[in-house]
Amino acid sequence: MTPLFSTAYLPPIAYVASLSTHREVLIEVMETFPKQTYRNRTEIMTAGGVRTLSVPVVRNNHSRTEEVGIDYKERWNIIHLRTIAAAYSASPYYLYYKDELEEILMQRYERLVDLNDALLQWILRTLKSDCQVHHTQEFVKEYPDDYRDTFSPKHPYPTDSHKPYYQVFADRLPFTPNLSFLDLLMNLGPESKDYLKSIT
Repeated sequence: MTPLFSTAYLPPIAYVASLSTHREVLIEVMETFPKQTYRNRTEIMTAGGVRTLSVPVVRNNHSRTEEVGIDYKERWNIIHLRTIAAAYSASPYYLYYKDELEEILMQRYERLVDLNDALLQWILRTLKSDCQVHHTQEFVKEYPDDYRDTFSPKHPYPTDSHKPYYQVFADRLPFTPNLSFLDLLMNLGPESKDYLKSIT
């Protein structure tokens, strides 16, 4: 059975660790879009502590995830890029990855799932993963290999296996596990793949 994941905006480390162990996954796009999830938010470490970055969305109460648009009334993508720069410009790999990330975030995707897909494909390329990603064609409530609600800001994922790695503000802030994969990538670069293997 092909594992089923939610879509996610710059997903947490545990999400990427789990997804990247599979050769093929399904991304749920036919569900009614839920609020307050990683589908349109991510968490990074800044000088002031953990910061949530959210993509503003356009939807109604019954919008399917595949129908959810991105709201560009505010320049959220510019804000995200500036916040990411402030957080990671001193990290070992920021200069190496920043141009690719900026290119994606500046493309003004109309739909959230298209933005998230582009970011996920970028992540998989950086990991040299051959995982194939497909969208669901119908909504199935009960699914055997279901990760749709496994990674949620409302229910912290167990991180006992997440060994500390160097984070930019380690001199003033304690290590925080399971932030956005971006945190891992900016700090460990190519070694991120080995770290993911160590926690799965």
